[in-house]
Amino acid sequence: MHDFPAGRLAVWATAWLSGRTSYDEALDALTGAHAHLVAGMPGNPEAAPLGTALAALRGLGERRLRLVLPVPGDVRGLPAVPGLAPAGLEAGQAAVGDRVVLVPRPGPEVVAWTAFPLDGAAPAPPVEGTLRAASGALDLAVGDAARTLAGLDLARWHPEVPALLADLARPKPAPGLPADHDPLALSVLGRAQRLAAVLDLATSDAPGGAVNRVQASARDAALRPLSDAVRDAVVAAYNAIPR
Repeated sequence: MHDFPAGRLAVWATAWLSGRTSYDEALDALTGAHAHLVAGMPGNPEAAPLGTALAALRGLGERRLRLVLPVPGDVRGLPAVPGLAPAGLEAGQAAVGDRVVLVPRPGPEVVAWTAFPLDGAAPAPPVEGTLRAASGALDLAVGDAARTLAGLDLARWHPEVPALLADLARPKPAPGLPADHDPLALSVLGRAQRLAAVLDLATSDAPGGAVNRVQASARDAALRPLSDAVRDAVVAAYNAIPR
């Protein structure tokens, strides 16, 4: 759980569609050093630059996009459109609107997006909770995971993880979001991104990082609530709308 191009698209497209930022600022923030091509947009099925697709969103009547992070067994937030769920699960993310859903496939030089027109399909209900609830859930999950992991006798536990967990007390807002984005959302996203790094380290040796299967199972059980809390926090932070 590292990079969320669908989250950036959701937050910046929403900021532009709602008049909170300019088209040029949104496009600059979205593209960065990569080329972006979008295939399958309504009325323009051929691959086109992201800027063309961004402009088309307003013509389609979109008012906002939302980030969805589907995982096996939980594709809530994805409309029931043929082919969308498998693509969303493969990418692990999607930017969902009322008229179209965009799924990224990042590459070393090009981010290739596939658009799934909804064509009258009922939009899926939003899945994000409140920022305060997401922040509280992160606190609880971190505490539970840290206590459980400290009690496990892991043969190859990463010594940097406790320092990363302790570093969460220092506020480090996530960069690269609109200037008027909710400060709490910036803080929650920053914490979630650092916790995602903790999860990567904690699971990088699985299953050989534990002394035995019982300990590996205990570790995975300890990390599962933290992984869920990080996912929920990322979604809530990217989908927050300034008051």
